[in-house]
Amino acid sequence: MSQEVDLTSCDREPIHKLGKIQSFGALVTVNGDWFVSQRSTNLENMLGIDREVEAGAKLSDYLDRNAFMRLRSAVSVIADGDQVERLFGVALTGSDDLFDCAVHQSGAYLVIEIEPHAKGDLNRQIGLLRPIMSRLERHDTVEGIVQEAARQLRSSLEMDRVMVYRFHDDLSGEVVAEAKRDGLEAFRGLRYPKSDIPAQARELYKRNRFRIISDVHSEPVDIVPEHTIEGKELDLSMSTLRAVSPIHIEYLKNMGVGASLSISIVIGGELWGLFACHHYEAKMLPYSRRTTAELFSEMFSLLLERALHSKSDELRIAGREVHDRLMRDIAAGTPLNESLPMLSPVIQNIIPHDGASVFIDNVYESQGAAPNEEEFRAIVGSLNAAATSKIFATDAMSERIPKAERFSDRVVGALTIPVSRTPRDYLVLWRKELSQKVRWAGNPEKPVEYGPNGARLTPRKSFEAWQETVDGRSSPWTSGELQVAEGLRVTLLEIILRLTDEAVQERAKAQNQQELLISELNHRVRNILNLIRGLVNQSRGEAKSVEEFSDIVGGRISSLASAHDNITKGNWSSASLHELIETEANAYLSGKTSRITIDGPDPMVVPEAYTVLALVIHEMMTNSAKYGSLSDSSGELLIEIRQTDDDALEIHWKEVGGPPVKPPKRRGFGSTIIERSIPFELGGEAKVDYKLQGLEAFFMVPQRFVSWETKSVPPQTQRKQEKASAPLLDSVPDHVLVVEDSMIIALDTEDCLKELGVEHVVVESTVAGALKALERKEPDLAILDYNLGSESSERVARELARRKIPYWLASGYGELEDRLEELGADGLLTKPYGKDDLVSILKS
Repeated sequence: MSQEVDLTSCDREPIHKLGKIQSFGALVTVNGDWFVSQRSTNLENMLGIDREVEAGAKLSDYLDRNAFMRLRSAVSVIADGDQVERLFGVALTGSDDLFDCAVHQSGAYLVIEIEPHAKGDLNRQIGLLRPIMSRLERHDTVEGIVQEAARQLRSSLEMDRVMVYRFHDDLSGEVVAEAKRDGLEAFRGLRYPKSDIPAQARELYKRNRFRIISDVHSEPVDIVPEHTIEGKELDLSMSTLRAVSPIHIEYLKNMGVGASLSISIVIGGELWGLFACHHYEAKMLPYSRRTTAELFSEMFSLLLERALHSKSDELRIAGREVHDRLMRDIAAGTPLNESLPMLSPVIQNIIPHDGASVFIDNVYESQGAAPNEEEFRAIVGSLNAAATSKIFATDAMSERIPKAERFSDRVVGALTIPVSRTPRDYLVLWRKELSQKVRWAGNPEKPVEYGPNGARLTPRKSFEAWQETVDGRSSPWTSGELQVAEGLRVTLLEIILRLTDEAVQERAKAQNQQELLISELNHRVRNILNLIRGLVNQSRGEAKSVEEFSDIVGGRISSLASAHDNITKGNWSSASLHELIETEANAYLSGKTSRITIDGPDPMVVPEAYTVLALVIHEMMTNSAKYGSLSDSSGELLIEIRQTDDDALEIHWKEVGGPPVKPPKRRGFGSTIIERSIPFELGGEAKVDYKLQGLEAFFMVPQRFVSWETKSVPPQTQRKQEKASAPLLDSVPDHVLVVEDSMIIALDTEDCLKELGVEHVVVESTVAGALKALERKEPDLAILDYNLGSESSERVARELARRKIPYWLASGYGELEDRLEELGADGLLTKPYGKDDLVSILKS
């Protein structure tokens, strides 16, 4: 049966497995033993060699020895599947011809991409970065930053047009800034439907932040053989040379574009937008210039995020003023449902609305444009099905809850703020219908054309501004308004606590405390962005190339991220020093950790000091791996931890058996971190002695930053004890389904289950994914996280119960115990849970 052609057809196109590359470079893949697996048909011509590179041949037979060793060294530092290592100016064949190379992992194979090198371009591009970033830093608004970035990027890349394209919540995009050459039609302010950038392309943009198309008229080059020996297509997700979807090529031709490149703008791990660059004839940008543009994008993202947070801070201050006024006016003793006349005007100043409703303790009150009590009670059941403690906002309520159609003549948009969990109480702000006019780049509703051979998805041929009038919707709720609403939710929780009797107050207080702690944690996470920006600025002077700059900054940020993981998994509490050292050792010294000895107790370090120690340990470990005792095959590192008489922490660092030590000729930022951060930020001590036989260092952290409640057991002994005490099970289920939206928790649960003998563990993060997994194969047991971010897993729970599949609910909220029988669950796993808890489940 032929597949229906519609707006989702592009979403199903395997754009990362086209089996071809663009002609401005060449490609070769090798296995782990460096035998050739596949190659592009232009490889020999690109390298200038007169013999065919055959599948199964040693790649080293075709390359200069020094070039081959540089490639192997680049591969050795690849830590994950999305990491790309770059080499510039490599004499691959020993001739005078130089090449730029990009190396990344694709499944079981290494992909090596090759392009001609542009001599002298790399240093020139690096030199341009500083003045460009200086100009951006003059702006403190989002609008100013994005417009200046478009202008600077166009000047640097010499493209005809550079646009900053921002995604909306409905995944359509809007051109919010533009720099173009004279004579071109302006695209700023135009909207593009989400089908213009299909779902899998948006996912690729988060992984591979740079996409170039050098010539839309150039024929792509085949990769041979078409499949690996295992019969699989080569996944080119992280490839620069990856060929382009024919539909997208046609789209660009319809626009008159000859070459394009796209650079992702990622904020908080999500795709905020793109730099979309167009040139109206073929244009090839050297790899060095593209790499610098990619680095510019990452630094721009930090500046943009800072500006976004600055705007959020203004709203936060306004929200705080509302909080103070509400606490003063309402907490005096008036019940919340009687305070609506006073409440609504205060909120109106920061969240404009046309009406409001309060539903507290089964009592309903409303003001302004709002549904009546009967109409509201008809939708309460649907509101209760939303995720616990999550704000629900929509500009078209009847699309989400059909019963809301009854009052759509009065209001259509709703911002629903839950102010309790059980029973559900709400404050709802309403908005009236607002007819809106949207300027699209061409009619977004006509991508399918019909011909003699049937339906075919065809890119739009017209991009003239096309105006659409949208009815049945209110003005959308902005992210800033949602942020203020979240603060308001916490405020109202606090008010309810003050207005209830003592017993109810105690139960709600724990609930509210959790919300406030989470808010504080989010605030601290955002504060670390300023530290990252400082690291970027201070690290510039140490790097001699883009590669080295990327390695230095990436290592330091990764160290902070690892430390942050350790302290946040305990809700921003103290974390283990041993774990910090082991994390650094495992992350950057793979294969050498057996040469590291940690002796002494394992103190717990408070978060304020933990991130400082993380950077110090990272710099020390990195220096040892590059220049010290861990840089060869025989040296060792001894780390002794001591507790002083006044309970301060001492760390004695000693390197032995390595190459002779030479003191550094200059003090870089890394040396500054080692020698000054602990004294400056913690009031402790730091001394480094560059002895000829091996570096020695001493660090002291004052007692107020550490606690000594843990036992003095070396990590090696702890692991042996854990392994010896691991529970043995007579029988375990063969197939377990885990539904969990936190990747870290999901991976940990999967590892624990497999260690306990479970053969097949299927992990899903969404309701849709879990239901599909059930259709494919029924598990013997399921572990189900109740709160999956923006949705609850009740549908999955009820389906498991219907199929009589035993399952356990996992949640951090204890009140779910009251619903276990209703949902048909076998029990409740209270987060955080570990291997012992899983053993109890498997035994039951």
